[in-house]
Amino acid sequence: MYKGHRIRVGDQHLVYHFVLGWLIALFIIWMSIFYFQELRQFDISKVSLSTIEIVWSMKELLCLLGSLALSGSMMLLYIHFFQDRWQSLWHRQKLARMILENHWYEVKQTKSEGFFKDLNSSRTKDTISYFPKIYYRMTDGLLSIRVQISLGKYQDQLLKLEKKLESGLYCELVEKELKDSYVEYTLLYDMIANRIGIEEVVAENGALQLMKNQVWAYDSLPHMLIAGGTGGGKTYFLLTIIQALLKSDAELFILDPKNADLADLGTVMPYVYSQKEEISACVEDFYERMMARSRSMKEMPNYKTGENYAYLGLPPNFLIFDEYVAYMEMLMTKESAVILNKLKQIVMLGRQSGFFLILACQRPDAKYLGDGIRDQFNFRVALGRMSELGYSMMFGEVDKNFFMKRIKGRGYVDTGGSVISEFYTPLVPKGYDFLREISNIVGLTVHTERENNSV
Repeated sequence: MYKGHRIRVGDQHLVYHFVLGWLIALFIIWMSIFYFQELRQFDISKVSLSTIEIVWSMKELLCLLGSLALSGSMMLLYIHFFQDRWQSLWHRQKLARMILENHWYEVKQTKSEGFFKDLNSSRTKDTISYFPKIYYRMTDGLLSIRVQISLGKYQDQLLKLEKKLESGLYCELVEKELKDSYVEYTLLYDMIANRIGIEEVVAENGALQLMKNQVWAYDSLPHMLIAGGTGGGKTYFLLTIIQALLKSDAELFILDPKNADLADLGTVMPYVYSQKEEISACVEDFYERMMARSRSMKEMPNYKTGENYAYLGLPPNFLIFDEYVAYMEMLMTKESAVILNKLKQIVMLGRQSGFFLILACQRPDAKYLGDGIRDQFNFRVALGRMSELGYSMMFGEVDKNFFMKRIKGRGYVDTGGSVISEFYTPLVPKGYDFLREISNIVGLTVHTERENNSV
């Protein structure tokens, strides 16, 4: 199996050597083309050192400058059209320098020979006797960095490279796998290139496509927690999810206690609530629906132990709760305890019967996500600017550097594997009318159901 490029000591100047080598080679090729006729007539037997005379004419000067310009242009074209290969050179150079600057290698002193080899020399020089075996491979935007583990004194450092790799290579860790004699880090180096448009967000077979490389498999990893402040893109993300789920056979219940953007959906679709009493009643009703389905599933003739709602041909149900923390702060202590208990039952029991919860808030306060409820949200997204405390509330205490970029809809995601990576919400075109699009979807669904019933 091909491991990739071995990182060596000389790779610390890899980019410089590559550029210089290619420029010299291209310069020679262009000069050979310009002087092709002269080279054909050149007779080396008639040349002597005493007769060599360099005379520069305007033609020679133009050829020289033209060769230099064409060589530089060819190099720039290479960098533009082969960005992955160019980027891999920088990555390999950075990896070599990481080893050298952290002194993760061993040296030995050897005697250096003087100019006269027959004379004894007391001069010594340092030679690298051990350099870690690191292999680099790039495939379809994924970086695979394989590090050999040899039980040496640098083992601990080599087993914890994720932070250095993410910040140094400007990549996001996707997977870290420890195998026999080596550890493999898999990183994605261009996350924004995996962003998709709203038309590509599709829910099918128990999964919702959110990026080219990112899927929320709600059948196996139920319940989503979304956090983000004002301007982070949380509302558009929720509307995108709602629209995609409506295109499937899912049944949605939407709660917006602040009577804001999601509440407007009440004009085009059912089960949208914004009043305090209505929201509490909807949570209770959603819970009762879940328990009723759980009982009825066991009575179905094709019921099979271990299979879920999809096996029985039942549609999934989603409770989408925006500004959850803000709503809980409106309630009295007893009222909030009742809601919290119902939500806990939903997140604990909903997967089998196809009842899923999507909670959105500015910050996931432990006060309203206690008793282990937060741990049941297998898909967590933090959008926009958040504090270190906010990230720790969202993802727990993790060894991760969170960087800020001024891109709307950008954040971080944990898909249930405890690997936190960069995330971009689907792109929504400027002026996109969610109400009109959702109204069309709901109208089409109702029309199709009427046709099926009449048949």
